[in-house]
Amino acid sequence: MVAAIDRELEARAKGLKVTPEEQLELLGARLYDAIGGAYTATRRTEPRIAARIWSALGDARTVLNVGAGTGSYEPADCDVTVVEPSAVMRRQRPAGAAPCVAAAAESLPFEDRSFRRRDGRFHRSPLGRPAGGTARAATCGPPRRGAHVRHRRARLAGPVWLTRDYLPEFADVLADFPSLAGMAGAIGARAEPVPIPWDCADGLFEAYWRRPEAYLEEHVRRAMSVWTRVGPEAERRAVRSLGDELDSGRRAERNSDLAGLDAADLGLRLLIA
Repeated sequence: MVAAIDRELEARAKGLKVTPEEQLELLGARLYDAIGGAYTATRRTEPRIAARIWSALGDARTVLNVGAGTGSYEPADCDVTVVEPSAVMRRQRPAGAAPCVAAAAESLPFEDRSFRRRDGRFHRSPLGRPAGGTARAATCGPPRRGAHVRHRRARLAGPVWLTRDYLPEFADVLADFPSLAGMAGAIGARAEPVPIPWDCADGLFEAYWRRPEAYLEEHVRRAMSVWTRVGPEAERRAVRSLGDELDSGRRAERNSDLAGLDAADLGLRLLIA
């Protein structure tokens, strides 16, 4: 899997075109089959983020959760149907979790208007297919009322100090995906910021913005797809540089303004239609 991503990165460096279909295969089920085994160590429901998501679901009784992973953030008081393309992620879903269908957002096996709400956490479609799965999933909702709750990273995503000072390659990862405005416009959604608490329980990429030492831990990084996408060389350099500046105190000095914050807007957005 890492070799496949390395080949894509090399192709980009040479200016070769990577098709949307190739991106879907590489960055969808194959990616999470490769890294998904590490998810349950650090990835779990963060109650404060969950509260925002569940509030956005409103009075929904039937929910389609696309790209559901191992089951975090699924509301207990709704009839939830789950779509997850990765077999590794599906196998880690807890006993008693909602029924799970092996499919992807780009090809949903459901009739239109089948669900009151659609929930697609942290899912992004490759450039060139900005709204295929999004628009199709949105039709699974009611005919007159918005039916799409989607969590997305804006282009200025991630801990700003991490991507600015240690991992500039993150900009290349985001460049492959449509803009937040484009996604919102495709489904007629409004975007609401989702602040990340400093002690976020869910180990997503943004979670450790005030706990930088966590990014030095291999098991923490393995549960974040970003590190696989940027490639091992960029990862090693970023981790080495961060470790050096944590030891010297330079990282803390440059980011002293974060020390007193309880939460930060790091680009995570809720799209509500």
